[in-house]
Amino acid sequence: MFDPTSAALPLIHRLDPEKAHNLAIDSLAMGLSLPWKREKDDPALATRALGMRFPNPVGIAAGFDKNARVIRPLARLGFGFVEAGTVTPRPQSGNPKPRLFRLDEDRAIINRMGFNNDGIDRFSQRLARLHRGLKSGREAGAGVPIGANIGINKTGADPEKDYPELVARVKPYVDYIVLNLSSPNTPGLRQLQSAEKLRGLLDAISARHASAPPLLIKLAPDLADADIPAIVRASIEGGASGLIISNTTISRPDDLRSPFAHESGGLSGRPLKTRATEMLRNVSSEAGGKLTLIGCGGIESGADIVERLRAGADLVQVYSSFVFDGPALIPRLKKELLDILRRENMDSIADLKVSSR
Repeated sequence: MFDPTSAALPLIHRLDPEKAHNLAIDSLAMGLSLPWKREKDDPALATRALGMRFPNPVGIAAGFDKNARVIRPLARLGFGFVEAGTVTPRPQSGNPKPRLFRLDEDRAIINRMGFNNDGIDRFSQRLARLHRGLKSGREAGAGVPIGANIGINKTGADPEKDYPELVARVKPYVDYIVLNLSSPNTPGLRQLQSAEKLRGLLDAISARHASAPPLLIKLAPDLADADIPAIVRASIEGGASGLIISNTTISRPDDLRSPFAHESGGLSGRPLKTRATEMLRNVSSEAGGKLTLIGCGGIESGADIVERLRAGADLVQVYSSFVFDGPALIPRLKKELLDILRRENMDSIADLKVSSR
């Protein structure tokens, strides 16, 4: 199928990155370049995690659809799950522009957006409309699970009050919820990743919510390896269901070539791959199968997906590669993944994970 959006990428990439992103969201919202219906995935790609079925293990990471405007269109493009957000209690405009930079030479992105979003009222209203329009209950969009990524405002935040309230607002409409404690662009946010602070947040959520969808925590790749065991223990003991490994990094590899390499903010894409994979292995070893793990950061190929699954991931998410390659990325990733399964005489994604033990 000819994909005009992917064909137009060279022209789109000449635009200011934030304008290009807004154009992409508007185009998806209008249904441009979308298939008539979601193409059915090969059953070999299906997997189970968080107590539900995913038609394939490739999701879109938070940050692309901040305001839950295009959940259904993203599902129709072929993602195995869709995560919207990050959403905060109150609307906020985010940091001054320019705040988004595409590092073409490095297949990377730097952002210092600052949780710009419409706020939880409009976010939850959109989720409610989507939910009401579904016939099959909570598996939303075109038959894929939906996640909500929640965070705190830059000013006036009270994390142990705000996160439980955000959970209350989204839990009727989503299949899982992610606490974003790791964006580098909200002052003080990453301090909430400490084991002590994390326990307090999870206790505050459980005190208010006797039941809720699975709760995950998104971690920064800049955490020291020595801190990981305590964070994993706090997550398990606090009742979290999983971790996302990882968010963007504030580090800058020496081999970055782009003139934007030293812009402040979080770096994502290809340069994050090695650290994100290494951290995933460490977290998986500590978790001992007690947490669902989602691998994120620098995933560009079916081989990258296999590497994350064998490093301990149950699912993966993409962001930067989707920006660079457009909708054509998704069928390519799934084809490459199927090719690897067949080459290795495996029947399913589960076989890949078993073979890595």
